[in-house]
Amino acid sequence: MTQPWHTATDVLVIGGGPAAAWAAIHAREAGAEVILVDKGYCGTSGATAPSGTGVWYVAPEAQARANAKASREALGGYLADHYWMDRVLDQTYVNMNRLAVEGRYPFPVDPATGAQLRTGVQGPEYMRRMRAWLTRLGVQVHDHSPALELLVDDAGAVRGAAGYQRQLDRDYRITAGAVVLATGGCAFLSRALGTNVDTGDGALMAAEAGARFSGMEFSNAYGIVPKGSTITKTAYYGYATFFGEDGRVLEEAGSTKGRSVIARTLLQERVFAQLDRADETVQAQMRVGQPNFFLQFDRRGIDPFTDRFEIDLLAEGTVRGTGGLDVVDDDCATTVAGLYVAGDAATRERICGGFTGGGSHNAAWAMSSGSWAGAGAADHARTAGRSTGAVHGIGSVGLRPTGAPSVTASEVVAAAQDELIPFEKNYLRHGDRLRPALARLDELWDAASAGLAGATGDERVRARQAAAITAVGRLMYRSALARTETRGMSKRADHPDLDATQHHHLHSGGLDRPWVDPADARNSGLAVAS
Repeated sequence: MTQPWHTATDVLVIGGGPAAAWAAIHAREAGAEVILVDKGYCGTSGATAPSGTGVWYVAPEAQARANAKASREALGGYLADHYWMDRVLDQTYVNMNRLAVEGRYPFPVDPATGAQLRTGVQGPEYMRRMRAWLTRLGVQVHDHSPALELLVDDAGAVRGAAGYQRQLDRDYRITAGAVVLATGGCAFLSRALGTNVDTGDGALMAAEAGARFSGMEFSNAYGIVPKGSTITKTAYYGYATFFGEDGRVLEEAGSTKGRSVIARTLLQERVFAQLDRADETVQAQMRVGQPNFFLQFDRRGIDPFTDRFEIDLLAEGTVRGTGGLDVVDDDCATTVAGLYVAGDAATRERICGGFTGGGSHNAAWAMSSGSWAGAGAADHARTAGRSTGAVHGIGSVGLRPTGAPSVTASEVVAAAQDELIPFEKNYLRHGDRLRPALARLDELWDAASAGLAGATGDERVRARQAAAITAVGRLMYRSALARTETRGMSKRADHPDLDATQHHHLHSGGLDRPWVDPADARNSGLAVAS
């Protein structure tokens, strides 16, 4: 290993997807010097980069905005916040227009009107343009440089991060005036497309700093995929009919409502789908919108519009769920001084309530929260200044075991996946299954605390991923057990009804001693609908 690299900056952005890119842009435009460190290659890694996605882009017309906000309130259990929805709709509208001009994104043109269609983006082109924009602004981008732990000062304020640069085989230590966590969510290494970097690293680092989470029970998203595939374009299955193994139609099955029917059937038999409800116009639009979705079928000689194909469900966790780090002000600050959060690392309850943000809402949240977090971090850094005093790393499990090495990262991941990926545990939730699963995750955490470590840089990265997946799972299941009702995507078979007395958010946090606490939605800065 080469000598460690030490440097300082005003704002450190951790992550490389759209939320990180927008955070870096706005921090830089606010006058801050910005360093961005990405676990992968900024522009090609993460859930957005390989896919096409819609964006919650709505023109500033009163009725259109009202309809946009109302469209998912019931699905989200009426936990969304109109103030934040308005902010996101406004900021997304501005950002998408900036993307067209300053980002030089080639939006398609409506042949009838000649106007650009700005309601979606192609991930590969979007992120390529965002990286180029960062370069033009002078943001320092360091790829293949996963952060391993946060640095804090004696008062507990976040003042940077330390990590490992894979290609240079060296450690780094970057002190900063403020840090933006835009590390994505956690999909438990389930193989869902683009989520191999989404292992909850930011959640682990923030929890070690004492940050608060919200909505972690709303983190059990599962995407529909062709059997053996990784491409979770669940929206396309809105045009599908689903069949049992004997050819019967599964009447209640669906992609938005009825996914639980698919899950229950899969426990007994194979399930098939056919996109037979898409007409020729829609079929053409689908192929243009998501070409890699169809590549898997074309290679196998399957026409998904006329042929039935076997399907499965892949866990997407907090990537397509809504739970994450709580935001405490308009700048997306966390409960820890100097630490800001954006994108899938943050709770998306503000605009989605308890239902998945899917593609369009999550895409809008990424660019909006990234913008606010970047500007907020720059403002904080101007006041706090770059760290000149002593700082220290606070990483624990996977970095500093309390005993001798006794468990490997692959063993921890496999054991955690056994509790978090099976949909009979995490999707078709019941207290009798959640409690033993949580107990095993708690035991796994204790074992990892005592004996999980890595000798090389890559081994430390894998150890921290294993610790993060376990930590996220424990907060998820504790929150799921605390919500003794069915609301949004947190469905409990043993509590199947909506409970008006639980019209609140659930805050959580902690590692060795996790905690969950209800937060009255009306007294926590969230003006929810009744």
